[in-house]
Amino acid sequence: MARVSGTYTLSTTLGEAVRAFVPNLLPPLNPPLTDTSFIDLNRQAELALARLAGVSGLVPSVDWLLYSAIRKEALLTSQIEGTQATLTDLFDEEAGFEVSNTDDVEEVTNYLSAFKLVQEQLRDPSGLPLSVRLLCDAHRVLLNSVRGTGKQPGELRRSQNWIGGTRPGNAVFVPPPAERVAELLADVERFIHADVTDLPPLVKVALVHAQFETIHPFLDGNGRIGRLLIAALFEHWGLLAEPLLYLSGYLKKHQAEYYRRLSIIRTEGDWESWVSFFLEGVSVAASEAEKNIIEVASLVAADRKRLLQSSKSGPSSYRLFEMLPMMPRFTVEQVGQKLETTFPTANAAVKTLQDLGIVREMTGQKQYRTYSYQAYIELLSR
Repeated sequence: MARVSGTYTLSTTLGEAVRAFVPNLLPPLNPPLTDTSFIDLNRQAELALARLAGVSGLVPSVDWLLYSAIRKEALLTSQIEGTQATLTDLFDEEAGFEVSNTDDVEEVTNYLSAFKLVQEQLRDPSGLPLSVRLLCDAHRVLLNSVRGTGKQPGELRRSQNWIGGTRPGNAVFVPPPAERVAELLADVERFIHADVTDLPPLVKVALVHAQFETIHPFLDGNGRIGRLLIAALFEHWGLLAEPLLYLSGYLKKHQAEYYRRLSIIRTEGDWESWVSFFLEGVSVAASEAEKNIIEVASLVAADRKRLLQSSKSGPSSYRLFEMLPMMPRFTVEQVGQKLETTFPTANAAVKTLQDLGIVREMTGQKQYRTYSYQAYIELLSR
């Protein structure tokens, strides 16, 4: 007998009566979800995460790994929702350069701010635990002054929403009625903090993400908050000491399948298919992040060696080089400020790195020049 994952209830919105889906509470039952279905996939995913954590020791500073990984996740999760910004746009915005698609970049930087808020709260002994309240706070930051700013930022929806279609009546999916949202989210919160469960943490992450997306508790930003929740759960359950994983890259690459697997939970009660997809995604994303770290570490090490062997290099150019992974686009004036030195000294440091082919001048102008650690950006953008 197929598992039933929820019930339908009549809801009225925009004058149309629709069948809204109300999911059953977690964990799945009748039959219950058992970890025997996922032992191998879960083990592979956990090993991939362990290797990713281990390879981060290859670099002198985990900070610049985190700088790039968090920005890649912010960019990719936003691109799933149609944002057109690139990694270069993001680095340019942080450097204070002009970007053409300001609104898109602002959405990505809002995600970064929301992520930072959640991480700081979870790591602060007196901060908020992983909870509906914390997700609402993150949602308020996510929608601040961007598309969706008029859609109740930081508040659970008070009206019926729908996914796909031009109106409620031809929607692909209609989430639960607004009056059921708070109780359903409260149950998700209880599940996250329950002491006893025989399911591995990664499987529980998969369940929570799918349940959140089914509830669709906000009028806008559900996808991004749902994927931010994945990162928060990794932190909560100690699955990865630092957020080096950008799972949204895998979900973006397999976007149609991502949505299909979520959908068949509702239509067929098939949680197993979704959990398998999620665990495979963690394995692939962790392996790709590990490979990327090795490539970036190799590039930086090779460039550092070239700099150290150069007779032109000096203390200022060394210090500038070590800042590049967290300042890949810059001006001479910014280098002077960061190094707390004079313009001529900063200019000489930049010129040394330019002569060695480590950084590239991007404008071709005599004035208002901008520079880029281009090989590094291209490696991250692949």
